[in-house]
Amino acid sequence: MDEVTHGADQHARLWQARTADGAGYAVKLSGGGTPAGLVVTAHLAGQGVPGVPAPLPTRDGRLYADHAGRRLSVVPWVSDRRALDGPMTDAHWRAYGEVLAAVHAVPVTEELARLLPPGGAAYPRIVAATRAAAERLRDPDPADAAGPLVAELAAVWAAAADRVSTLVRGVERHVADRPGPVVVCHGDPHLGNVLLGTDGQVWLIDWDDAVLAPPECDLMFVVGGVLAFAPITAEQEKTALAGYGRVDIDPVRLAWFLAVRALDDLSDWTRQALDPDASVADRAFALRIVRGLVSPVGLVTLADAALRDLDPPG
Repeated sequence: MDEVTHGADQHARLWQARTADGAGYAVKLSGGGTPAGLVVTAHLAGQGVPGVPAPLPTRDGRLYADHAGRRLSVVPWVSDRRALDGPMTDAHWRAYGEVLAAVHAVPVTEELARLLPPGGAAYPRIVAATRAAAERLRDPDPADAAGPLVAELAAVWAAAADRVSTLVRGVERHVADRPGPVVVCHGDPHLGNVLLGTDGQVWLIDWDDAVLAPPECDLMFVVGGVLAFAPITAEQEKTALAGYGRVDIDPVRLAWFLAVRALDDLSDWTRQALDPDASVADRAFALRIVRGLVSPVGLVTLADAALRDLDPPG
């Protein structure tokens, strides 16, 4: 087995395993969250949804094994090609939309309704974490050895203060406008969680953030994308939505989910940049992510623009 080190989940480890006969598997040890993602992928694959690798059952028929208090799961290794590394053809973009549409079309069973949290339900905690991060940066720890890094982080936040305030107000103001049709959503279908195959095939992996939510919870990753370093062009968006099929995207729900995600990413990466127990390299990496989030093509900026479009000045 070879450990795979890319990915942002601090509570999981992943290996690529190879058997004697040449078969490949993704072996994951998860310490956070719930097994809901494994239940979802098994259900979706059983419903014939394309592009969703299902977990292998254990000898006693379960979807994972208990290992030192963590979940150990095994899924076929379907591809070495990440969509982030490209190139994505038009066929891949269309298939990306088709997979999301097939996921959203699966009926919500009683088990899924019991296991999956509602998308965006954690927004009060996320808003509180954002305010706490801003307060920490206004009064940094003078004993922190990474003083220059903290000062740079504080300057980044100061430059984005108006946008962050817009996001917080928008999330709290438009929460009542969020309800819509509830479907199974991946919750995090950015291109880092998409694998590419031959003939335009794609697979959607890492279902740990699966939720029940309106389709906009997933479609915000298609409409422009959420990664500052991998924006989705208008032509790519058009092709993916053509694969998705008929859709009426609600701008209020789209903006709300964008804002919640932006605040979650911003507060979490800021927390990591401020962690005195983390290495200097890890803290510097987190700072780079924060800078990307507030850049002209970053998620904070995209969400700010979406909310301002809902409530234009005057």
